[in-house]
Amino acid sequence: MGMRRDYFTLGLRNVEDTADGQPTVHVEYHGPSDAYETRLTPERDVDVAFRFQTPVDDSDASGVFSVADRMTGEFVLEVNADAEDILTLIDAARAYDEATSDSAECYTVRIQEDGDRLFETDERMLLVYDNDGDLLRQHSLIPSGVEL
Repeated sequence: MGMRRDYFTLGLRNVEDTADGQPTVHVEYHGPSDAYETRLTPERDVDVAFRFQTPVDDSDASGVFSVADRMTGEFVLEVNADAEDILTLIDAARAYDEATSDSAECYTVRIQEDGDRLFETDERMLLVYDNDGDLLRQHSLIPSGVEL
């Protein structure tokens, strides 16, 4: 069974002032309580991406934020998101990365249901694609030394 995007809401933490901590994408799950199994352990690698569904330069551009299992390609979640929020997150993650400069992860993805943490991962990469599926390198978080 696929996860419906409207089962999730996306919020951001620590993007205005990274002194409060690492920027975080906070995703809340609101669907049927027994329907969402992430089957992901914190050790599993995931790929985080955002794909525009509108032209990039639309004033109210939007798209889909996704987390997928790197090994299987299976989506852990997809949630509709405002492009402005995701680009704000990326800017904050870059600022956090520069401020800490220890090549550690620079943002967190946290998935919760009713306050219970289902999954959390710290990440360094977030790939942004336009509505044609082309990678937008200038908007993406790509650690130095990573070849795509």
